[in-house]
Amino acid sequence: MTLNPWRLRLLADLATYGTVRAVAQRGSLSPSAVSQQLATLERETRTALLERTGRRVRLTAAGVLLARRAREILALMDAAESELRGLADEPAGTVTLAVFQSAVHALAEPAVHRLAGRHPGIGVVLLEMEPHESMPALRRGDVDVILTTTDFAGAPLDPAIDLVPITTDEIVVVLSEDHSLCTRESVPLAACADQRWTFDVAGSYMSELATRLCREAGFEPRVVRRFNNYMIALRNVAEGRSITLLPGLAVDPAYRVRTRPLDPPVSRRIVAAARRSVTPRPEVTALLDALRG
Repeated sequence: MTLNPWRLRLLADLATYGTVRAVAQRGSLSPSAVSQQLATLERETRTALLERTGRRVRLTAAGVLLARRAREILALMDAAESELRGLADEPAGTVTLAVFQSAVHALAEPAVHRLAGRHPGIGVVLLEMEPHESMPALRRGDVDVILTTTDFAGAPLDPAIDLVPITTDEIVVVLSEDHSLCTRESVPLAACADQRWTFDVAGSYMSELATRLCREAGFEPRVVRRFNNYMIALRNVAEGRSITLLPGLAVDPAYRVRTRPLDPPVSRRIVAAARRSVTPRPEVTALLDALRG
């Protein structure tokens, strides 16, 4: 039996993303091409790897087992390629970096620019991914490096993950320019108990954080808007329709809003995270150095 690494990767992607269409989009393929390759893998292994239910497919027990082994095999192949590249003087290769929304322009793009100047042979695939999504993706091996926050990562920290401190970011109240709370230098959150709020989508990092802070201040927030885009939230606040809590990095000065620190202040520690490896990939190390810069 000869296993094709590309087909193994398609099977591993199907286990991760759940649908043939999602696998096809990730690999810039047609769904029919993905289905054909998976059928070929079943013939090569002489094993039923997929169960078809209507127009959808799911992995059999054998498919789940092979997908798990496929990730291990592909990780070993990536490590071998990395070691070979490490023999050269200049690191090269592609690294996938997942970053939460407010850090894309403030932290990730400048780091990618620095990296390109230092190591032009390294390419970076940049993905927007919130902390509640990025850490599981890192553990699965879907991405190489993430920017996240230690308050979301939780404790105890995963011994298989290395964390690299990057910076701190203050959580601020965002108000319209004529809001009465703008007269304060800082805002106790309890003073906002009667306000209309814009939050991130339910279950996201910022939604959970904002809800927890309001409850700790003694009230249940009256959420009238939920957006997964900070620019839309800022526009809504600028129009006087609500107020919000955002990380300082997320506040674009192009919007006519005012920010005030919380009293007492709240900040989050931003870190880069990568899987621990006996033989670190030089391109991953170079990206972490650029993020620290």
